[in-house]
Amino acid sequence: MAIFRYVECRAWAWSVEHPQRRLTLASPPSSIVMFPLNFLALLSAVLVGHVACQTSTYFESGVPTDAPVPGIYTGQYRPRVHFSPPQHFMNDPNGMFKDADGLWHLYYQYNPKTSVAGDQHWGHATSKDLYTWDNQKIALWPPTNTTYVYSGSAVVDKNNTSGFFPHQDNGVVAIYTLAVYTDHAGVQNQNIAYSRDGGYNFETYANNPVIDINSTQFRDPKVFWHAPTEKWVMVLAYSAEFVIGLYTSPNLKDWSHASNFTHHGLLGLQYECPNLVEMPLQGSDEPMYLLQISINPGAPLGGSIAQYFPGTFNGTHFTAVDGAARIADFAKDNYAGQFFSGITGSEKQVSIAWASNWQYTSVVPTGSEGWRSQMSLPRYNYLKKASQIGYVMVSEPYNIETVYSGELAYNTSLGNSSILIDYSHVPSGALYFEANVTGLTTSTLQGMVNFTFMSSVSGEYVRGGSPVNGDTWLDRGHTYAFDNPYFNDKFSATGTYGDDGIWRVSGVIDRSIIELFVNGGEQSATSLFFAKQPLDTVRIGAAGIAPDAKVSVGVWALKDTWAEQANANGTVVGNLTMSSY
Repeated sequence: MAIFRYVECRAWAWSVEHPQRRLTLASPPSSIVMFPLNFLALLSAVLVGHVACQTSTYFESGVPTDAPVPGIYTGQYRPRVHFSPPQHFMNDPNGMFKDADGLWHLYYQYNPKTSVAGDQHWGHATSKDLYTWDNQKIALWPPTNTTYVYSGSAVVDKNNTSGFFPHQDNGVVAIYTLAVYTDHAGVQNQNIAYSRDGGYNFETYANNPVIDINSTQFRDPKVFWHAPTEKWVMVLAYSAEFVIGLYTSPNLKDWSHASNFTHHGLLGLQYECPNLVEMPLQGSDEPMYLLQISINPGAPLGGSIAQYFPGTFNGTHFTAVDGAARIADFAKDNYAGQFFSGITGSEKQVSIAWASNWQYTSVVPTGSEGWRSQMSLPRYNYLKKASQIGYVMVSEPYNIETVYSGELAYNTSLGNSSILIDYSHVPSGALYFEANVTGLTTSTLQGMVNFTFMSSVSGEYVRGGSPVNGDTWLDRGHTYAFDNPYFNDKFSATGTYGDDGIWRVSGVIDRSIIELFVNGGEQSATSLFFAKQPLDTVRIGAAGIAPDAKVSVGVWALKDTWAEQANANGTVVGNLTMSSY
């Protein structure tokens, strides 16, 4: 009987403030998978520099792998419409795909032991609407304290190009980076595992690795099917060299290097988690490609952030429209976003990102509730050309109206006044709000829409403002449950008026996270905040708007999507029906 140990996947710049982190490696924690190896097989695999992995019984005390990890979702800081782990620590999304039945699969890097980074497994959850999630059992877990499985992706091989799935069209292939460390130095190579049950259990390809260039900084593969060339395409990071490599394959097993995308945009200290995806361009019948690259550390505001490059892709080479670095979020808590596989390039893409920052993620106060980190809202994404600045990736909430629980206010003629709403009676404590200024002209671009969410008990607040055709700002500096030198408190970005007579600002606030969207998502901000007392009152208003313009405001309460799943004891136990797999 094999006894497996938990391991830390990746660590970066562990400081004396975090003694629980025990390795000093090259990059932040990433993904882990599970391996059913006996002792002799494991020993020989380590000696030759790679390990086979597949689903197996796991005997680590206290970690359930035959059923979902249970969770309590009633804490003060626990989001109610954002995904967060049942217990302990979560970071980057991995392997996201939409299956033929419309079920969304989210894998995520997960520490099921403590609420800090490290000891990471792949958690798994599924959803029909991207807001109401079923926690599934842990999908993948580690074998030893010297072998690590980093980030990756997953695809549905519906045409069985791999040969793993005779007589079925729903086989799932996971592609991930495997590293074996010896004396803190190790080779990173690309491996695959496959699932015949729709993504709940995986077994390893016998001839792994599928790509090995004997590199110590070579990771995070993202794979998609390119129909014109009838090949799979992989993008992955030569992290320390600031290079994104592109590879192609007919079968997910045999890969050929095609090209490199090198030294573009912001560099930070390393590239990570690349995505290459086809998406619509507003006003055009022809979609474009977008390459997203995450950097950490070294973001402009510190820590981690994502940037993107619109361009073209011919099956082997990606060419950016220009050399500009376009930042995906103007606040600080949006990293390693991934687009769901299974959506055609003519449709709006759908993404989810990790809503935190490596500078402070392991010390935020949600640890007192037994968990840390949440995902961003699911977002629709497409490209458009914005006035003055050109290409932008629009990022807007995905079907947020499906989780409305009631209308709190709706005023179509607010003018230069405000509304004040007590929402302490809303069980979720979560709201969606929007304000639209219409009837604008180039000669009447003046005034501001502003909002303040506050606590009637402590007086703490989160506030923001969106001047018409000006610098939208967000301020989390007046909530006092968390103090950290890297927890910047104010953010801003310059928007542009698009000559359509409309200026729009909207957002979602959910216990300890706010996401703001300007002009339908031309700009977005994702920001954590931690108040000593719950925020329960909102004021939304306008000032200085031209007399000929019109201001409308709406506020909607959002459902507590986790409460619907809690049992009589308040525990969300997850999907127990999958435990038989």
